[in-house]
Amino acid sequence: MNFIRRGTMAIGGSIGRLLFPPVCPGCQAALTGAGTVCPECWPKLRFIERPFCEVLGLPFAYDLGKGFLSAEAIAEPPPFARLRAAVIYEDLAARLVGALKYSDRTDLVPLMAGWMQRAGAELLADADIVVPVPLHSGRLWRRRFNQSAELARRIAREAGTAYSALALRRVKPTRSQVGLGASQRQENVRGAFKVVDPRRPEIQGRRVLLVDDVYTTGATTASATRALKRAGARDVDVLVFARVAGGTA
Repeated sequence: MNFIRRGTMAIGGSIGRLLFPPVCPGCQAALTGAGTVCPECWPKLRFIERPFCEVLGLPFAYDLGKGFLSAEAIAEPPPFARLRAAVIYEDLAARLVGALKYSDRTDLVPLMAGWMQRAGAELLADADIVVPVPLHSGRLWRRRFNQSAELARRIAREAGTAYSALALRRVKPTRSQVGLGASQRQENVRGAFKVVDPRRPEIQGRRVLLVDDVYTTGATTASATRALKRAGARDVDVLVFARVAGGTA
């Protein structure tokens, strides 16, 4: 029976590849296999590698020594312990985020989550539970899915780490952060998140890995982190697909 099942799956996969051949998510050029980008688009992604700020994950032009922090992390320390991002938010990376968030391109989740898992390996090794940044119920109904939850679920499953999509709730129907300045973003998400009482045991005393798609000024992740800490989280790390190259945390 297993032999028959494997054969059926192989045939089904072959038909699927014939009807829907893999294409590059950047330019739609044909690919020999799924889960990657074409050679022409690959240089448009700026992956974040060491050396970088140990707190904010900001890349440095040259190695400043172990544990060196960026000026942003020193001037305004974030409430979370560490942030890691797979890529800089520009060019193709920004288009991938937009395609997932606004064009229902959930087929991009394995690709993006895989890069995130690589970037956040040290955070995942320390994490007790993975929690996505939630959408407010009204926006979730309109959008039909939460891109951060899709990424977080995939990452947790691949890493074998506990996952909770419901521990953290967005209780305030905030405006879109797009186009808002840093202070406006902070005010917009102030008090926006809460860990509901029945879910507190999932958070109390545990190291939480908070997952989102993009990190810009850090207002959203800071507000979510504070809510997790108020609920008793031992500490919070943040993992995102992309982060801006600079700016205030």
